[in-house]
Amino acid sequence: MPKQPIERQLSRRNLLALGAGVLAAPAFLSFAQPVNAMTSISFSDWQPWTFRGIPPTSFGLSGTSLNINAQQSSSVVYGVVPRSGRGASSASWQWQVSQTVGPTNLAARGGDDRAIALYFVFVDADTAARFGDSTPSMSRLLGMRGGRTLIYVWGGNAARGAVLDSPYLRGRGKTVVLRSAGTGGWTSERVDLAADHQRAFGQAKQTLIAVGVSSDSDDTGAVNAAGLRNLSLS
Repeated sequence: MPKQPIERQLSRRNLLALGAGVLAAPAFLSFAQPVNAMTSISFSDWQPWTFRGIPPTSFGLSGTSLNINAQQSSSVVYGVVPRSGRGASSASWQWQVSQTVGPTNLAARGGDDRAIALYFVFVDADTAARFGDSTPSMSRLLGMRGGRTLIYVWGGNAARGAVLDSPYLRGRGKTVVLRSAGTGGWTSERVDLAADHQRAFGQAKQTLIAVGVSSDSDDTGAVNAAGLRNLSLS
């Protein structure tokens, strides 16, 4: 049988190699690690949580932007996390403070005024499934024995990175200081929710069910004027 020309042999080998690569590609891709998608949070349908006897803080909610004006007041706005963001391990946002209360002790009950606080509330998977897409009350979520809440703050007298016990949540909430009291223009933040949860509570995070924002100046009688935008989970 006559030998095929070298060019033809090489051509067939190349085709066979290409075919093997194409057939193998789906199996290779199936083992690739998924990339966490980003979930953008809209403030438009968030709900208020007010406190008896304390004037509520004014929050201007518009799409991905939130304006804050606290005049001797305190309250929270919050919303349920979309299903696409409930497994999030990190969060990012921009915020600014143009007027604010002075340094306070964030671990002291009744003396913890601050410009902005972001609440990330975690519950077990079964509890999150029971809530579905509904928005449970923030007071109920924060009162759950098995729930845990990370509170990122611009305010107080502690140094950046300090982790403090919330004076209201009996070990279920930890305050993480990102910026001490003071003013500043728009600044970007990115936090590692998984690592901070482990550091704060000594256990892995569970399901992120709700996010909230507060600003209070009722204890000092001062004024907070601030803003937050582009809150995203990934």
